[in-house]
This record gives sequence, structure tokens and C-alpha cells, in this order.
Amino acid sequence: MPAPDKVKGPASYFPSIEKTYGQPMAHWFALVQQQQGKKHMEIVAWLKAEHGLGHGHANAIVAHCLAAGKA
Repeated sequence: MPAPDKVKGPASYFPSIEKTYGQPMAHWFALVQQQQGKKHMEIVAWLKAEHGLGHGHANAIVAHCLAAGKA
């Protein structure tokens, strides 16, 4: 039986983000959607300053949302 494909890219951070900050990914995606019109790094900085996320986690959330057209 073949091994399941390993999750790559920003989504690989999602289990750790949920565990570390106690919120489902839908919560973070909704927050990023509220920041429409801002640049990637502006949203990353906002998540870090206002919600206490680490840089890698904030960057992964924003990258995923921007790639999916959610911000």
C-alpha cells in the first residue's frame, strides 16, 4: 500500500498552528480575510503583533490565504 502524500507548503504548518494557539484554521483564515487590501508582510506583522503568532506560522497562514484568493 503506497504511503499517503505528505502535506507540503504552508498547509504543513496547520496542525502545529492549531495546537499552539488553540484555534482552528478557519479562525485564522477569517482574520486574514478582514485584512483585505493589505500586503503580505503587513498582514504577517499584524498577526504577530495583535495575536501573538510566530513569524513562520503567521507567514504560512497569509501565504495560504493569498494563494487561495482569501485575502
